[in-house]
Amino acid sequence: MCKAVVIMEASKGQERSIMKVRIELDPSMDEPEILIRAPRLTQELAQLQESILRQKLVPLAFYKERSEYFLDLANILFFETDGEKIFGHTKDEAYEVKQKLYELEELLPITFCRISKSTIVNAKQIYSLEKSFSGNSTVNFYQTHKQVHVSRRYYQVLKERLNEMRQQNEKEISWDPLDPFGSFGNCTRLFYKMGN
Repeated sequence: MCKAVVIMEASKGQERSIMKVRIELDPSMDEPEILIRAPRLTQELAQLQESILRQKLVPLAFYKERSEYFLDLANILFFETDGEKIFGHTKDEAYEVKQKLYELEELLPITFCRISKSTIVNAKQIYSLEKSFSGNSTVNFYQTHKQVHVSRRYYQVLKERLNEMRQQNEKEISWDPLDPFGSFGNCTRLFYKMGN
């Protein structure tokens, strides 16, 4: 096994970020594997993952009746098994995909998260998460009646992913006193408090 280590440094304003990139050559492997280790999910890591995936992936194909569609993954609410088939759901439609759920987990960007044995959800599309006394929870999406259930086993993973995304969004939002109600991305509620 041969190893090469590169340390990359980047600065953004006064923020300074160091990233180690390590390449290990292992002749016993069949295909390359990229593992990203970090203390928390950041927008930069999500973009890095998406960029890496775009290098190798062919667009994911969706099927309905005799037609093939190439949809933007940002519009997909969730992927779910229905019998032997896997469907990708948008707010209005459901399209069959040929991949298995475990294959989709490896292909999809980090915003997608497994929430049950039969469902992968797009965390960016979640409007609310309702917890029930029985242990299962329900995910509601923006501008649709569609819902999916989160099993107890995956609930904490989903909550962590949502919290990481929320923290990242808060860092990206900046308040301009000259434009107090400017663009705030996908925020569903804005709390504005004036002090004395």
